[in-house]
Amino acid sequence: RQADAWGALLYLSKLPFVDRERIAVVGESQGGIITMLLASRRDVKLFDVPDGVNFKAAVAFYPRCSAAPEQLAIPTIILIGQLDDWEPPTICVRWMSLRDGRGAPVKLVVDPGAYHAFDTPGLGDGKRVSGHWLEYDPEATRKSMSEMHAFLASQFSK
Repeated sequence: RQADAWGALLYLSKLPFVDRERIAVVGESQGGIITMLLASRRDVKLFDVPDGVNFKAAVAFYPRCSAAPEQLAIPTIILIGQLDDWEPPTICVRWMSLRDGRGAPVKLVVDPGAYHAFDTPGLGDGKRVSGHWLEYDPEATRKSMSEMHAFLASQFSK
């Protein structure tokens, strides 16, 4: 999955109508975990991506924060629901405390009434999947989209 994202970045960076300084990575759930890993600092280059080609920012919806090291290389926003029982926000809160301000800035936004996959309209009033509750929340979706757009606008204006 990381290779797919790096491949997409490389492809986008070569398009004449794309500003390669304004490409972010966005992922949800497992994709959010991959997003966190892509935002992580590395001592070695894992993929053949030219120097100077990188994601400018990362947006991770309800990831497992503990899957990433505490230091990230690019600014990141994490959007998660307080009621998420699949990727509990307490893990992200703990992960944030372990960071101790090191690495790129990270903003954690926890929506008090939202469950896992809160931005998936097909879930409607909710359903249980693999023992976890998933439920669409239009208000949490609106707030998270607003947070994401504001975050990306601030990163891309630098």
